[in-house]
Amino acid sequence: MEQLTQQLFDFLSGAGKEAALFIVSMIPLIELRGAVPLGALMGMEWWKVFAISVVGNLIPVPFVLLLGRPIFGWLKKTRLLSGFAHWYENKLLSKADKVRRYEAIGLCLFVGIPLPGTGAWSGAVLAALLDLRMRSALLAITGGVVLAGIIMTLGAYGVVGFFSLF
Repeated sequence: MEQLTQQLFDFLSGAGKEAALFIVSMIPLIELRGAVPLGALMGMEWWKVFAISVVGNLIPVPFVLLLGRPIFGWLKKTRLLSGFAHWYENKLLSKADKVRRYEAIGLCLFVGIPLPGTGAWSGAVLAALLDLRMRSALLAITGGVVLAGIIMTLGAYGVVGFFSLF
């Protein structure tokens, strides 16, 4: 994953580090969790990486919230992607109990704890599948993205800072 992220960043860096980081942070599966360490490795300032990654990660969220359910319905009807759509929906819904129980806080923590299979995209799809209200889902996902940004920035810049001592 790191090599793919680096190749993508190299390809996009013709537009500048900031623009490349912004685009990388919007890509599903990579998102902020890949963008922050990448920005740290590229020597960018932590506050700039944090801000760009958070904003870039949040840009797709309203669209996913609005279109997630209809797109999943369509994907499940297509021959090529129906298996993936069913698998991904089942995977997300298996994690839905905590989101249903704790609602906004559960969704915020689902997005904010940087684990595989979580993030703004997954949180927005899950919120759409659960028919959560747009405003509360947006606020919860925003809080989760900021939390993930803080965790990833502390981790990335702590590790990079530690290794720069040697």
